[in-house]
Amino acid sequence: MAKDKSIFTCTECGGTSARWMGKCPSCNAWNTLIEASAEPAGGKNRFGSVHASLAPTSEVLPLSDIEAADFERHPTGIDELDRVLGGGMVEGGVVLIGGDPGIGKSTLLLQAVDALQRSGMNTLYVTGEESGAQVAMRSRRLGLPDSQVPVLPEIQLEKILHTLQSRQPGIAIIDSIQTVYSDLLTSAPGSVAQVRECAARLTRTAKSTGTTIVLVGHVTKEGALAGPRVLEHMVDTVLYFEGDTHSNFRLIRAIKNRFGAVNEIGVFAMTEKGLKGVSNPSAIFLSQHAEPVPGSCVMVTLEGSRPLLVEIQALVDSGGPSPRRLSVGLERDRLAMLLAVLHRHAGVACMDQDVFVNAVGGVHIREPAADLAVMLAITSSLRGKPLPKGFIAFGEVGLAGEVRPAPRGQDRLKEAAKLGFKVAVVPKANAPKKNDKAFEGLKIYPVERIEEAMQVVRGLD
Repeated sequence: MAKDKSIFTCTECGGTSARWMGKCPSCNAWNTLIEASAEPAGGKNRFGSVHASLAPTSEVLPLSDIEAADFERHPTGIDELDRVLGGGMVEGGVVLIGGDPGIGKSTLLLQAVDALQRSGMNTLYVTGEESGAQVAMRSRRLGLPDSQVPVLPEIQLEKILHTLQSRQPGIAIIDSIQTVYSDLLTSAPGSVAQVRECAARLTRTAKSTGTTIVLVGHVTKEGALAGPRVLEHMVDTVLYFEGDTHSNFRLIRAIKNRFGAVNEIGVFAMTEKGLKGVSNPSAIFLSQHAEPVPGSCVMVTLEGSRPLLVEIQALVDSGGPSPRRLSVGLERDRLAMLLAVLHRHAGVACMDQDVFVNAVGGVHIREPAADLAVMLAITSSLRGKPLPKGFIAFGEVGLAGEVRPAPRGQDRLKEAAKLGFKVAVVPKANAPKKNDKAFEGLKIYPVERIEEAMQVVRGLD
């Protein structure tokens, strides 16, 4: 019997090669080629027709003549999830959600699909990782003993597609895409070819029938979604579940969203009855100090359209001949740059000191608006004097020592005033107009340079 021909497929880009190589010839990634069986030539068409496409064929029209109707959304009833999705599930949309094992993906989706079922929508939950009994046990643990969500324990793609065509659900959950396989391919479930093919056919079904499909994806040890990168390009929305499985809090972040804003986050607390939305997430990222402590400064960061108050903590300690620079939740290279600016323009030297900076609550701050808060926290720790109670600061600091404005500074200040903060040091361009009632009770000090900010803080001691 002749041996089946093998090809080698890249796990990063999906490119193929006739033989194994250390570096992918398509994307130049190292050690990403895995062996798979080649499809026989002349096999039957996978798509049911020669020229099947994601959308029906239409005539060519100018943009001004095309009717642009807004997408109909179906709220899930979970406010934090709806915020990340942009208002709810979109008809015919495909959502990919990934996260570490045990983070709560299946729990959240079961809660969402149950709420949609109770609102009158026809739903379907396809489970490939668990049996129907296991899903039923989870629903009872979540306090949903009389749930009417239809469950299909199946991993064969053709049977799943047949069920979708016969039942025509408004929303279908596929948990997970790595367990689904098609009989038209000979490779194992979870392989690059299977994941790409199954996702493509499910996406085509969603667009042609109007069913919203939610795919659950596994992640690699680096935290990226497993499978070919083309998987993220196929879908409309990509969500990541973040957080420590040992913590009660979870973050869900939109990395891609064709129907809403990206980088929106939803905050959840894991309870005995499942995931509950957190209405005031700033409380998670603020330490509860009875009195102000040295090395602590609160800033207002933006996650999508949501302003969040985050506490920046710094510890400056005497170091050896090679002082350490360590940051958690912030860029380490940026920390080294800020220390150089602090020395050159503010006269604060930390050359022989160990400097540790941490963003409380496990949040990762990716914007430069944290610069001013980091520098003030480092100075506070070095001097051993706490910043005043109810103090916040934000702003980008340049290499010349200037304090640059942060985007949407008014929204940041309104959030701080709403939560009872009293003193704010902000870039001059972000200072609001006088006599604005939205900032009552908040004393605002606008500054243009880092030296001015240091003088303001020393005057507040």
